[in-house]
Amino acid sequence: MVDKKTIDKMYELAKETIEKAYVPYSKFPLAAVLMTKEGKFFTGVNIENAAYGSTMCAERTAVFKAVSEGYKEFKTLLILSNTKKPVSPCGACRQVINEFSKDIDIIMMTYDKNMIIKTNNELLPGSFNREDMEK
Repeated sequence: MVDKKTIDKMYELAKETIEKAYVPYSKFPLAAVLMTKEGKFFTGVNIENAAYGSTMCAERTAVFKAVSEGYKEFKTLLILSNTKKPVSPCGACRQVINEFSKDIDIIMMTYDKNMIIKTNNELLPGSFNREDMEK
């Protein structure tokens, strides 16, 4: 389980990052902060597009940034929303997260620090993964 000091640091990074969300259609900004096993942080925001299928979630933005820099093992992911209750990652994000870290702690948090912490295994039980592709 992630410690309070790390949660506070990730929250502050998310608060700084959420302002960069590109959400002209939904007006629903999200920020994600991903911590690698080595303790390095990667941020992401949701980026919308007029062709809605081309929109990218904050969680996947952070994961793809980390992977593109050579990191593939993750410890914690914080998702920040400006909603009344914490927001959970969508199914596509859960699957992408699962590709790299099934047991990652996912912190779903609001501006007023209302939070829920679950592992990706809890959010995506019975997931499809690389072991399922073995012959």
